[in-house]
Amino acid sequence: MSEFPFYLPASASGEYFCKTNLDLYTSPRCDGLATQAAKGRHLQVLQHQDAALEVCLCEDNYQAWLPSKYCDRLYPASSPYRPVSVSRKEIEVRIPDIIAFTKAAMTVHHHYLWGGTVSPHYDCSGLMQAAFAASGIWLPRDSYQQEAFTQKVSFEELLPGDLIFFKETKRVNHVALYLGEGQYIHSSGKDKGRNGIGIDPLSPDGGEIARTYYQYLFCAGRVFDS
Repeated sequence: MSEFPFYLPASASGEYFCKTNLDLYTSPRCDGLATQAAKGRHLQVLQHQDAALEVCLCEDNYQAWLPSKYCDRLYPASSPYRPVSVSRKEIEVRIPDIIAFTKAAMTVHHHYLWGGTVSPHYDCSGLMQAAFAASGIWLPRDSYQQEAFTQKVSFEELLPGDLIFFKETKRVNHVALYLGEGQYIHSSGKDKGRNGIGIDPLSPDGGEIARTYYQYLFCAGRVFDS
């Protein structure tokens, strides 16, 4: 561990803006994508180690590593990030736009990207986070965190905009957005899905992908806050 690199400008607020979209990694080696930070996001620099900076994204408190060579893609934030409270009533008004975001993401050329939260390539929870964030609502980054963040509802109570969670082993590892009329949209990988975003029925009788995920169906949750 060492002091921040000299070429990182000082920030009076202790936070930085991302000038561009940035890839963030799981370790100082920067050899495994953890998440992405879209242009304009706030982050704090926690430490400098080897050739990377450990950073914390302010909107969701997600920690990851940024290669030091990309320090020039950060600029000091004049004031710290201030979360905005969003009521359930306000969220309900924004749900059509959230759904529209996911459907629009499906129409452009893309593939599933583990760690992807920036267009056009998303993982499952990255698509959910990006869709809600585009409407001013921040969710936690990972699917199991999103499951813990939402208020549980039964499958009989599902409303458009609710999240559907799937669990293969000890914790939730996949998430989808309920569209209504028994359908959900999600970004799925190559092994069990379509290597990208698609719509499937919430049924064991809806085709190979739907059958595969239905066996891992775990619970559903409703977003009540940002």
